[in-house]
Amino acid sequence: MIANPSYTRLTNTMSKNITLTLTQVHDLAQSALQAQGFSAAQAGAIAATITKAERDECKSHGLFRVPFYVKALANPETDASAQPQLSSLAGSVVRVDAKHGFCPLALQTGLPALADKAREQGIAALAINNAYNIAALWPEVEELAEQGLVAMAFTCANAYVAPAGGTKPVFGTNPMAFSWPRHNRPPLVFDQASSASARGEIQLHLRDGHQLPEGWAIDAEGNPTTDPQAALDGAQLPFGGYKGSAIALMVELLAGALIGDLFSFESSERDIHGSGAPFGGEFVLAINPAQLQQPGSDQEGYLSHAETLFERILQQEGTRLPGDRRFAARQVTASRGVEIPQQLHETIQEYI
Repeated sequence: MIANPSYTRLTNTMSKNITLTLTQVHDLAQSALQAQGFSAAQAGAIAATITKAERDECKSHGLFRVPFYVKALANPETDASAQPQLSSLAGSVVRVDAKHGFCPLALQTGLPALADKAREQGIAALAINNAYNIAALWPEVEELAEQGLVAMAFTCANAYVAPAGGTKPVFGTNPMAFSWPRHNRPPLVFDQASSASARGEIQLHLRDGHQLPEGWAIDAEGNPTTDPQAALDGAQLPFGGYKGSAIALMVELLAGALIGDLFSFESSERDIHGSGAPFGGEFVLAINPAQLQQPGSDQEGYLSHAETLFERILQQEGTRLPGDRRFAARQVTASRGVEIPQQLHETIQEYI
């Protein structure tokens, strides 16, 4: 099994790119994962998520992630053929046991039931347990918003981030995502880490031979650093100091203690084989906004009311709404395809 991480520094920072269609992206990812031992269902769900990231030019979660999934198999507890188990708990709660498989298939299993309960109950929650999660969060909340629901998602990671004032990792990058439905246009969606940067952005800086912006990380001695390798060996920093640290703490509680799963430092302690794949839970909320409107009011008035806010924001030059860049990218990549480093393509080809 080949398990070379794709974030090692490129031997030639001027490495050539190649162009792939989105179909080729999906086929490449699925073929590589299945060749390395993933079931067709697990590989297909992961490939679909990777393709969405490439389509939207979110490179840190695209084909760049394939070696991470492969490396996760170094942990013998990982089950690349796991069949997630769906169960319905209290009236508005859905749980999926990922069975030590990967989160994309667990989400495919649980999201339809979550949406049904949200439409029925007004608000519903999905708890995913026992999952390896290397993916972004925006695909699941966007899927729910496309069904007219407001959604939020939270997950921990391995311990990469020092709490504000500290120097040793305790929190994960602890991303959160939010989506809002809109009439006849893509939903508003954001997905952001509670750290100053996502882990993948530092790994991409290392791969491409670039220095980091100041304020992203500290080295192993607690000194500020712009060197990506020193940052990976040290600790990332929360965005906004204590504010980002408090949000990271909130995510730990929501995606850890609340749903009976691991905190980030506990995930790291279990990663004794150095796979780098966070293990634990994901917490997703879905809300049916029509059921929260005042009696006698327009039951879809929230949509037009929200547009007045968006219009006020966009009146100012230089502003944009979250997700606009991704939605613009997908209009281009659908016909033009996507570019990836030739070296990455060769690495993935070696898995097949």
